[in-house]
Amino acid sequence: MASLSDKPRALVTGLDGFTGHYVADELRRSGYQVFGTRHSGPDDVAAGWFGVDICDLSALRRVVEEVEPEVVVHLAAISFVAHGEADAIYRANVVGTRNLLEALAGLARKPRAVLLASSANVYGNAPVELIDETVILDPANDYAVSKLAMEYVARLWMDRLPIVVTRPFNYTGVGQAPHFLIPKIVSHFQRREALIELGNLDVERDFSDVRVVAQAYVKLLDVAPAGQVVNVGSGRVVSLKEVLALMGEISGHDIEVRVNPAFVRANEVRRLQGDVSKLRGLVDDYQPIPLMDTLTWMFRNVP
Repeated sequence: MASLSDKPRALVTGLDGFTGHYVADELRRSGYQVFGTRHSGPDDVAAGWFGVDICDLSALRRVVEEVEPEVVVHLAAISFVAHGEADAIYRANVVGTRNLLEALAGLARKPRAVLLASSANVYGNAPVELIDETVILDPANDYAVSKLAMEYVARLWMDRLPIVVTRPFNYTGVGQAPHFLIPKIVSHFQRREALIELGNLDVERDFSDVRVVAQAYVKLLDVAPAGQVVNVGSGRVVSLKEVLALMGEISGHDIEVRVNPAFVRANEVRRLQGDVSKLRGLVDDYQPIPLMDTLTWMFRNVP
C-alpha cells in the first residue's frame, strides 16, 4: 500500500463497532496509522476503511496483504449474548477469527502483536468469587461457547503469530447499542421514564469503562505478551440494583422497575467479577474509571 505516512500501521477488525472507535482513537494517540474493516460498504482506502466480511477468507487476505499491519486488534464479532442466530454467532466468532489468523500467518512480514478479544463469559458461573485466568471454563450460552472455540482456534496459530487473548468483563460507554443493559437503563433515566422492564435483577457484574478497555488493549500491544490470556476488568463487582440506584442519584429521578419474563435468560450467569492482577502486572499504570463517572458521562451525552 502506498502511503506518505511513516507511522506504524494498525489493523482493527470491526473498526466501526462500539469498541472499535475507542481503540482507533487510542491507537492514533499512540502514534499508529489506523486501518480497519467493517462488515459492509465500499472500501475507502484514503480513510483507512475496508468493507469486508471476515467470513470471506480471500477478501480478508486481500485487506491484510494491502495493509501489512504491525499490530492487529481483532474486535469483529457478534457480541450480543442474546443474539438469536447461533449459526451467525459461530461463523463470525470462530470462522472469522480463523480466517484472520490464516491471512496474517501468510504475510511475508508478520505483525509484531495480534490481540484477540474473547470474553469473560467463557467462565460461566464460576465456582469462585474472584475469577482469574486459571479458573475452569464453563460457558453457559452460544456466545460464550463461540468465544471459547475462538480461543482454541487461536492456540493452533500461536507458534506462527504473537497472539494475546483478552477476556474483557462487561464494559460500557457512550455509543454502545441501546439493547445492551447499561445503555438501556441510562436512556430510560435520560427520558425520565416512569417504568423500566428488565430481566434477571439478581445479577452482579464487573463493569468497566470502554475508554479504559481501549487503553488496556493498546498497552497490551506494546507489551506484546505472546501466548498469554489476560483478563480486562475493573476488579470490582456491582449489582444491577446498585446501578439503578446510581442512576437515580445522577439523574435525580425515581423509576419503577418491573421484571419482564420475556427478558429473563434461562442460562444467566449470576456473578462475574474479574481478578485483574495479571493485567496490572503487564500494564503498570492501569487505572479503572469508577462506574459512577462512566454513568455520568453516558447520562450527559444524549444520543
